Amino acid sequence: MRVIVTGGGTGGHIYPALAIAKGLQSAEPQTEILYVGTDTGMEAKLVPEAGLDFAGVPGQGLPRKISVETFKVGAKSVKALWKTKQILKKFKPDLVVGTGGYVSGPVVLTAAFFGIPTLLHEQNALPGVTNKILARFVRKVMVTFPDSIAHFGARKKIILTGLPVRAEIGQVSRQAGAQRLNLNPRQMTLLVTGGSRGARSINQAMLKVLKELSSHPEIQVIWATGKATHQETLKGLQQAGIQWKRGNWKILEYLNDMPAALACTDLWIGRAGAASLAELMVAGKPAILIPYPYAAENHQEYNARALEQAGAARVILDKDLNGETLWRTIQELTGQKTRLQEMSAKAKGLGEPEALSKIVNICLETGWK
Repeated sequence: MRVIVTGGGTGGHIYPALAIAKGLQSAEPQTEILYVGTDTGMEAKLVPEAGLDFAGVPGQGLPRKISVETFKVGAKSVKALWKTKQILKKFKPDLVVGTGGYVSGPVVLTAAFFGIPTLLHEQNALPGVTNKILARFVRKVMVTFPDSIAHFGARKKIILTGLPVRAEIGQVSRQAGAQRLNLNPRQMTLLVTGGSRGARSINQAMLKVLKELSSHPEIQVIWATGKATHQETLKGLQQAGIQWKRGNWKILEYLNDMPAALACTDLWIGRAGAASLAELMVAGKPAILIPYPYAAENHQEYNARALEQAGAARVILDKDLNGETLWRTIQELTGQKTRLQEMSAKAKGLGEPEALSKIVNICLETGWK
């Protein structure tokens, strides 16, 4: 089978597309994959590094206000449609799978126009504009959150699959995870992340939290500050007079072993990107979610609210975040172990550990028809 996967703009669209591509190759080694993305996007670097063939098309998101830039973007879209047509004619795919981002638009739409079987995967609770439009033309739409189903018109096309996560997530024991990070598996553990680059507002709030935790040696901390804000955070700790080099605190620039960290975590604190939440749910971890306020269409808040409504998380909006609010919420939750266990069970119930397998089966069924 010959398959085109397409998605770009952010890692939230690219990594699921890569997971689907690799999953198809694993299930059917003879499958030929071509990844189509924007020729200037991060996918142009990540896809070849993953060992997949890549074809670039012009592409750019539409500006929010009509301007000269709008017409420039429109011209790029026309070029993208023409380039996509050429790619489809040359590669002759049996299936096209889109994971969102503006590059999915011309690729999936053109494929559907030519009668090529097409699928979408939506990562977020609030679907992006591109996917809501494309849903009318594709065979099926696979979604991560039950909440997103209501945002699509064609309900019969929607299949709840979840989002693919790393195979080791949820498979590491608490004992093994703590050992890998040199922590005590019997102690309460907080995991704090803000993404690979970091989240300044979370890091600033954590300065106050660590000051309070200085007198709570029974609580361990794993804190990935992010590469862009690591030195700034260490300087803030020094200025606050916090002795942060402790055996039960792991303050890192980047967390390389997320499966181990999740395994020994009792409460997770961080943003609400779909990929992170998918891992939280599979691992069954309660969370304090602080949605990134500038995410497209505020989709991170929708993601976070979906978990909150299910009883798996507490949400603090970025505008309301400060050290006192975060510390108060941590105190409240860590002081109620039964509640944390209930939240953990709720999160686990939302997880889809077999997401990739489900998606691959749908792709194979659709492509072979």
